[in-house]
Amino acid sequence: MSALGYTIIVLIYLVAIGYLGYLGYRKTTTAQDYMVAGRKIHPFIMALSYGATFISTSAIVGFGGAAGVFGMGLLWLTFLNIFVGIFIAFVLFGKRTRKMGHNLDSHTFPELLGERFQSRFIQGFSGLVIFAFMPLYAAAVLIGAAQFLAETFGINYEVALFFFTAIVALYVVMGGMKGVMYTDALQGSLMFIGMALLLYFTYSKLGGITAAHQKLESLSNYAMAAFGKGGHLGWTAMPRFGSDMWWTLVSTIVMGVGVGVVAQPQLVVRFMTVKSNRELNRAVLIGGIFILLMTGVAFVVGSLSNVFFIERYGAIAIKAAGGTDNIIPGFINKFIPSWYGALFMITLLSAAMSTISSQFHVMGTSIGRDIYEKALGKSGEHSMLVNRIGTLFVIIVSALIAYILPKVYDGGEAIIARGTAIFFGLCASTFLPAYLGALYFKKLSRKAVIYGMITGFLASAFWILFVHTSESSVLLICKALFGVDSIAGNTVWSVVDPIVVSLPLSILITTVTGLLTVHEFDDQHIKRCFEGVN
Repeated sequence: MSALGYTIIVLIYLVAIGYLGYLGYRKTTTAQDYMVAGRKIHPFIMALSYGATFISTSAIVGFGGAAGVFGMGLLWLTFLNIFVGIFIAFVLFGKRTRKMGHNLDSHTFPELLGERFQSRFIQGFSGLVIFAFMPLYAAAVLIGAAQFLAETFGINYEVALFFFTAIVALYVVMGGMKGVMYTDALQGSLMFIGMALLLYFTYSKLGGITAAHQKLESLSNYAMAAFGKGGHLGWTAMPRFGSDMWWTLVSTIVMGVGVGVVAQPQLVVRFMTVKSNRELNRAVLIGGIFILLMTGVAFVVGSLSNVFFIERYGAIAIKAAGGTDNIIPGFINKFIPSWYGALFMITLLSAAMSTISSQFHVMGTSIGRDIYEKALGKSGEHSMLVNRIGTLFVIIVSALIAYILPKVYDGGEAIIARGTAIFFGLCASTFLPAYLGALYFKKLSRKAVIYGMITGFLASAFWILFVHTSESSVLLICKALFGVDSIAGNTVWSVVDPIVVSLPLSILITTVTGLLTVHEFDDQHIKRCFEGVN
């Protein structure tokens, strides 16, 4: 397809997005509208918004590219995404979150925790963690979108990054949560169609499902030659148990993202946008099917891309494409019909815009609502204005990180997947015990929550800075202080993800402190929190 054709399609898409963003702006008149969409969102829109926010360029480009290295083992992440990210999240967390959020008139995830435990510190600390570290995750999503746009249109990466960020910023800053969720619903629908067609084209070009997987299995010697020392046993098998690649796949990718999804602020807040549990029940099936198709297709296609690259270029995907994050864009542009490139471009734009808009929104409300208005005790008179200013600020910060990161990491590094996994793991370690305790344990004390959150956060930060080589070797703090990339040296601990250590520590401290302390809340507050919570 010509450049003119791509341009026309993108313009039509942007007009549709612009209209939905404007619709959200017209219907946003209060702070509640801006932060939780007035609590009256339709279950279909909520489910698609949740799924589209969950699935971004991180899943399609980042983790799809990682599948080009690790193989079909990433499908364990699909299983956890559906079981934990949809079923557990909606049934065990979502219903209680919705009702308790209504009871406490909470508008953000940090506010839910802060109001439940009557603590400005908890709300402010939670908002600060989101504000300080979510830009890394947002930058990972921006990188995936900008890289694909740059390759598709043949333009400079920095130009693609600027225009993409500016477009998303416009409707997020103006339309708030309603603008975000309306556009999410359209974007989720386009993503579903695009990924279904990608799976069809991939299998049809390889002679069907069975033939495709047999071809991939027969090429295991290529994987062994490239990654055998790290424990690779072929793209249709898990890495050798206990090897460096096994720990990276299982602890960083599968566990870090598969478990961390439950405590993602941008997803939790969506439970508070519907008016009853019936909407959540109806959303489970929609969300499960959506996640299955999105992640399952990305991981299968990423693995099978090795067959295409080896047959045409005699090189595995990561080498032929020039890096992990280039595998999926390179595969689409080289092996799939040219007309589909335009559709996939819209699919990828939808995935990136739906996630990044939600990230920008939750970071902005963390500054405006959780830090400025609640933690610092400022007047809420100009709440929407402060939230919009905060959103604009974090957008600029995220874009700067997306500009810098590709220059720090070389082309072979999975920047997108790693940035996502770091934030998911940090959220799980910091928030998950507190979130679970808030919903299920009436007698859990404020001290237990605070100590557990701080422990989880500090343990994650310590592991990232000084132990986990993938991050510590780049951040250089460990090198400056101790003269080595990791204080764990070449032991297995240097490849064990922070979540494996920090989440159990957070749970332990929360539990022990909870058993040793008495909660500070009166019966009236507990009754208010749990009224109607089944």
